Amino acid sequence: MRVGIDFDNTIACYDGVFHAAALERGLIPADLARDKNSVRDHLNGSGRADAFTELQGHVYGARMDLAAPYPGFADFVAGARETGHELFIISHKTRYPILGPKHDLHAAARGFLVARGLIGEDGIDASHVFFELTREAKVDRIAALRCDTFIDDLPEIFSLAGFPRATRPILFDPADQFGDAKLDRSRSWAEISAEFCREHV
Repeated sequence: MRVGIDFDNTIACYDGVFHAAALERGLIPADLARDKNSVRDHLNGSGRADAFTELQGHVYGARMDLAAPYPGFADFVAGARETGHELFIISHKTRYPILGPKHDLHAAARGFLVARGLIGEDGIDASHVFFELTREAKVDRIAALRCDTFIDDLPEIFSLAGFPRATRPILFDPADQFGDAKLDRSRSWAEISAEFCREHV
């Protein structure tokens, strides 16, 4: 089976990362809640929306070392390889931040994957990693690669006009935000492994 996987918030987990990066820069009080939305709302509410936009570029560029793969993803990759699935990473991501230093966000994401052993000899084939500039280009890539399944944290991706009907969508929803979504949902990579890599769970 050909399985496509999104990158941000599907493979890469940013829990606490925006808080840590904002603290490093002196943008927020230490007692602010650790989630990304709290950081965004604090900066927006104090008239510093541009600071949050620049912070995003900083995190996705210079501080990808603060992020981590979601628990169980590496086990999924190993199990999927052993059971003969072909894995692809297909994400939409601008090449450079809108504000701030001109980090290459595609290179930073690839560096994250290499550093954690998720692509390369023991992981996903490096030629199977695609960072597209728009959501439309992303779904075109999913179609071109003839993915049997695509796993993403954004339900709106599956409703885009170009999303191939032959591809089964799986919504990755670790925070259980989309209980009313009429989609197959998984709340962890362990759940996904239980379906795709049964012999190895």
